[in-house]
Amino acid sequence: MKKNSICDNCAHYTYDEEAEEYFCMVNLDEDEMARFMSHFRFECPYFRLDDEYRLVRKQM
Repeated sequence: MKKNSICDNCAHYTYDEEAEEYFCMVNLDEDEMARFMSHFRFECPYFRLDDEYRLVRKQM
């Protein structure tokens, strides 16, 4: 069963067409990765909402 995660909404979570998978583009250190893999509710300090309309709102 896949863990629920907010990675799907993160700007750093991108799709790699060659691998046909999503990857986190942030390089987590060993401790951060261990916390992420072992805890259900790990809060990533690098999370940034992927707000694709942010630039449009700024222009209005």
